[in-house]
Amino acid sequence: MIAQPLHASAWTRSKPPLLRFLDTCLNEFSAETAGHVADYIPELSKADPAYFGISLATLDGHVYEVGDSRVPFTIQSMSKPFVFALALDLLGAGKVEGAIGVEPSGDPFNSIRLNAENHPFNPMVNAGAIACTGLIYDSKGSEAFEQIRLALSRFAGRELAVDEAVYSSESQTGDRNRAIGYLLKTNAVISDNVAEVLDVYFRQCAVLVTARDIAVMAATLANRGVNPVTGEQVLTPYAISRTLSVMTSSGMYDYAGEWIYRIGIPAKSGVGGGILAALPARLGLGSYSPKLDKHGNSVRGIKVCEALSSHYDLHMLNRSDDARNAVIADYDIGKSPSRRVRRQQERDILAAHEQAVRVIELVGVLSLSAVDYVSRRLAGRPRPQIVVFDLHRVTSTTRAGARLIAEAFEELAALDVTVVISGVRRASREWDTLREWTAELKNVRDFYLLDTAIEWAEDQIVYRYGGSIDFHETTELSEQPLLDGLSAEELTDLASICTIRTYQSGAKIVTTGDPADALFFLRSGAVHVTLPDGVRLATLTAGMAFGEMALIETARTADVFADMAATAFEVPLKDFERFRRQHPRASERIMRNLAQLLADRLIVANTKVDILTST
Repeated sequence: MIAQPLHASAWTRSKPPLLRFLDTCLNEFSAETAGHVADYIPELSKADPAYFGISLATLDGHVYEVGDSRVPFTIQSMSKPFVFALALDLLGAGKVEGAIGVEPSGDPFNSIRLNAENHPFNPMVNAGAIACTGLIYDSKGSEAFEQIRLALSRFAGRELAVDEAVYSSESQTGDRNRAIGYLLKTNAVISDNVAEVLDVYFRQCAVLVTARDIAVMAATLANRGVNPVTGEQVLTPYAISRTLSVMTSSGMYDYAGEWIYRIGIPAKSGVGGGILAALPARLGLGSYSPKLDKHGNSVRGIKVCEALSSHYDLHMLNRSDDARNAVIADYDIGKSPSRRVRRQQERDILAAHEQAVRVIELVGVLSLSAVDYVSRRLAGRPRPQIVVFDLHRVTSTTRAGARLIAEAFEELAALDVTVVISGVRRASREWDTLREWTAELKNVRDFYLLDTAIEWAEDQIVYRYGGSIDFHETTELSEQPLLDGLSAEELTDLASICTIRTYQSGAKIVTTGDPADALFFLRSGAVHVTLPDGVRLATLTAGMAFGEMALIETARTADVFADMAATAFEVPLKDFERFRRQHPRASERIMRNLAQLLADRLIVANTKVDILTST
């Protein structure tokens, strides 16, 4: 039987697997009716127990949503990790860590108890969260809540507001939190302004969010503090990593041990019915369903997290990244030179010293283990004079990886090896991470394009072994590879139909799509050939031809720009065709030379493909 093709509308209606999974969770767990809506804050008891929304945010900024994902509810205790991270950045780790512990308490979230040092056990229980808010209040005074609201908004990627009714209800019934506040004051954890601190705390708990908001907020935690939707670095990686640590051990209160054992994703719940889960370097999950279990966690939300973790095996301690996958290609310039078309003298030098330049193309995350593997791989072959590390496929660099890179570069410097980095924009976070550790090193150069980096390295080898690269040298037609084998008479006749053209630096000589009506033989200077999207195909110096594809194509397929002041012999195609008819032997020779040049380019391209597929 022949399968019938899918109708186009079926394709457009199809859903990504993760969205289908969330739909399945929504449909399956909607039938769950266990639990009770929180009522110790009267306004929370008004929540519709049927509400159920799920959202998942990826680290590339895509957000999946199903069910009641846009229904607002109050953030409650889910504010705690974000306020803790804010305090770390605003006040410094020493001050915050000196006032609040990081050990799990084993008690309910609203326990009126401190640790042996009379400090809160951790910032995820009410005592620790109130202390955290108190530290910010001591520093910012009446601006404290606005600082907190703005930080929560930056995590969510939009302006967040307060549910005044919940705030009022929480304030009126918050005697247990007042008891905690005065306990903290008695032990000098917070200052005399207990009422003001608690007012800020009640307000921060009454901030309105949605399941979508908390998914994005969780993804920001998972993304080292960078909001994947807005691209903003909200807080420092230090504050984020410490916050995730406490969420891992204490985020789910007296259910935290069971949670991390079975689900294995740092998470935080709130009595408003929300749960957020942040899987580092992977995703953020947010869910909303008001019915809570005996621990104060959303019953349906727990089930969603359990299902996600088990279905996709996402336990954070079950990672299988292989450092060997960090290298996508490893070669020397003999196997894959730059796109610079060089003269014979330069080619001879580079052929004799092809192992002097080693190129290692990297991919994925540059972690400590990945950098360690690369350094050992580099040491496993003879020492190069220059090593190029291409990072354009690297998605991120950990601080540990960056520090180990710097230490490896220091060792290379001691061995007189020059390091060239390519593929990293200077305005990027990756550049900042690398430069934190490598800024003082004198043996490191950088170029954004890999081909530019390889070309620079080749130039250094040419210079070191007695060669010269004179862009101002003037060449004649007899030195053109395309015209190799032509007699003096044939070259004289060809010269008679040439016009010498002069181009200023940056001038556009050939434009994609224009008629291919002339050939050019570069007489002096340098030009580069690029595709319309900016990809460079070649750099040509004096003695090279360009526009030669006019012999087999009717329209230009690339642009040509002058890299510097340049001159070229221009030959109109109609005159060149007449020359070929008058000199059939020369015509045959030119076409053979063209075929050889194209074959050489194809060999280089195939070699690059082989390198990328065999490493």
